[in-house]
Amino acid sequence: MSMPRVVTLGETMILVHPARFEPVESAVEFRLGIGGAESNVACHLAALGVAVAWAGRVGDDPLGRRLVRQLTERGVDTRWVEVDASFPTGMYVKNPGTGVHYYRANSAASRMSSTFLTRLPLREARLIHVSGITPVLSPTCSEMIDAVMDRVGGASTLVSFDVNHRAALWAADVAASRLRTLADQADIVFVGRDEAARLWGISTAQEVRDLLASPSYLIVKDGAVGATEFARGENGCDVQTFVASMRVEVVEEVGAGDAYAAGYLAALLAGLDAHARLRGGHERAALSLQTMGDVPDKHTTRHERSRTTRAQ
Repeated sequence: MSMPRVVTLGETMILVHPARFEPVESAVEFRLGIGGAESNVACHLAALGVAVAWAGRVGDDPLGRRLVRQLTERGVDTRWVEVDASFPTGMYVKNPGTGVHYYRANSAASRMSSTFLTRLPLREARLIHVSGITPVLSPTCSEMIDAVMDRVGGASTLVSFDVNHRAALWAADVAASRLRTLADQADIVFVGRDEAARLWGISTAQEVRDLLASPSYLIVKDGAVGATEFARGENGCDVQTFVASMRVEVVEEVGAGDAYAAGYLAALLAGLDAHARLRGGHERAALSLQTMGDVPDKHTTRHERSRTTRAQ
């Protein structure tokens, strides 16, 4: 079996959400899906034809087995997933229009540490994608993310980092310094303008670039407005590109940032230019915004995806 071009690393959970757009308290019908920043990226990349693996840990329970099966059915390589007999698979509930509720304390994934990396093809892949969620799951997970940066450093492998600050997991004043340090070690960084304001008290894309000067590619997302890329040119100077967001009818926002990262990364790996990279991110985000789950239905075809995005 060939090596994947991309490896994503983090926690994936079972996602519970109402079958229709209604509050959890009054809903009668629910659906079980999968959700997690890094595996969301993996699912979108697989849908775009990129060979991708998700690495993480799940419990030795029905939810863990279901999760791995659903990822495999979506074309994600799961050969590096570990099963933990002592701790459960995490879960979260999406309450439409109001946010999410996590049930991930002491999950199998929170027990990951730097030893988990010994089997992973970190230097064989073209790109490793991680997020700012993993460091807050546990001290050992935080140590593992540092180890990823150390082990990939100096290799031809690119490190992609989505800041992905989750206020429900850690306060902005606690997360700010840690997330900035990790972002400065990555080659590609995704951050929302609202996140930057919350974490670092800055409000413009240029201010974000001034703060995060090290990454070769910095993508500052501004919701319904658009996204700005700062790409380091051969002369060491930045090339700045902006592409406006697509107009879509939003069903649920959670997961759109992961979709954006996948669309952008797929275009980058294909050697496309800055405009196409940003446009690729917007197209995947548009799909995610129109579904209750974190990722589009696995049966969506390439033709259907194209038709949906052009209709906006």
